[in-house]
Amino acid sequence: MTATDLRTQLLAWYDANARDLPWRVRPSDRAAGVRADPYRVWLSEVMLQQTTVPHAAPYFLKFIARWPTVGDLANEADGEVMAAWAGLGYYARARNLLACARAVANEHGAVFPDTEEGLRALPGFGPYTAAAVAAIAFDEPANVVDGNVERVMARLFAVEAPLPVAKPELKRLAAALVRDERPGDWAQALMDLGAVICRPKAPLCDRCPVTAHCAALATGAPETYPRRTAKAERPHRYGVAYVLTRGEEVALVRRPPKGLLGGMLALPTSDWRAARWSEAEALAIAPAQADWHGVGEVEHGFTHFTLTLQLWRAEGEATDVVWTPRRGLNVLPSVFLKAARAGLANLL
Repeated sequence: MTATDLRTQLLAWYDANARDLPWRVRPSDRAAGVRADPYRVWLSEVMLQQTTVPHAAPYFLKFIARWPTVGDLANEADGEVMAAWAGLGYYARARNLLACARAVANEHGAVFPDTEEGLRALPGFGPYTAAAVAAIAFDEPANVVDGNVERVMARLFAVEAPLPVAKPELKRLAAALVRDERPGDWAQALMDLGAVICRPKAPLCDRCPVTAHCAALATGAPETYPRRTAKAERPHRYGVAYVLTRGEEVALVRRPPKGLLGGMLALPTSDWRAARWSEAEALAIAPAQADWHGVGEVEHGFTHFTLTLQLWRAEGEATDVVWTPRRGLNVLPSVFLKAARAGLANLL
C-alpha cells in the first residue's frame, strides 16, 4: 500500500462522511468551486484550541451572528468580545483574536493573507493556525497537525517515541502525505478521522477506511498509541472569592489586562497561593465592610494547577466594582461563574 492509496481511501471516506460543521464547506461544495471564508475558518480554529466541537459550535454561531465579518469584530469594544468569549477558557486567545482582527482590518484592508507565511505574520497566528487557515481557506498544501492528526500518525506508523518527544517525527510523517491535490479536504479528512474513528481511548478500527495502512492495529493494541510520558501532578492552590450582593445585583471587578483570565470580569478574589487562607486573612482583605458569612467552597481545574476557592457572601455596598444583575453573570469565566452560583445558591 502506498501513500497515494492511503490518500485516495481517506479522501473517499471523507467525501461520504465529512462532519457537518457550521464553519465548514462540504467536500461536494468545494468540488463545485465554493471556497471557505478565511474569517470563519480562523475563528473556528481559535475557538477549537483546548476545547471540543460541541462546546465551541454555539459560541461560533453567536460570534458570527453578532460579528459576521472580521471588520465587525475589529471594531468591537474589548469588553464586549471578552464577555462573549466567557466559557471558552484561555482568555489570552480572545485578546489575540481582537489583536489579529484589528491587524487584518487596519493593515490588510480586512482581507486575510492567502499564504501560510503571510498568516504567520499576524498576531496570535502560530504554526498550526497558519497551516490550517492556509490549507482549508486557500487550498495551500500546508501540513496541518493537531492532536487528532498526531494520534492518527502515531497509529498509522506505530511510533514508539512518547509524546511530547514524538511531535517532530509525527509532523514529519504527516508532511510526507501532503500533496497539491485537495489540501484543504485532506487536512479536514485527517481531523475527522481522528475525531470520529481513530478516537483516543476506543478507536473504531472496524469502521476505519485505512486499516490496511495501520501499523498500530497490526500490533493488536492500537489504543496504546500514541505513547505518552507520565504527567507530573498539577500543583494545588487556594484562594478566596467574595460574593457581595446589593439586592438583585452582584459586585464584580475587572481583572488586570495581563495574566490568567486577564481583562475578564470576575468576583473579587484574593491571590491564589499554596496555603489555605485563614478566616482572619480572608476577612482582612474583603472588598467591603459587611457581615460576611462563609458559604462553602468550589474546586476548579486549570491546565497547570487545580484550585480551591473559599466562598464568603455578604449584602452591602462597595466602591470600584461593577454592579451586575444576577441574570447577567454568564459573562463570567467558568471558575467565577461556578463560584457565584455556589455562593448565591440559597438566594436563587
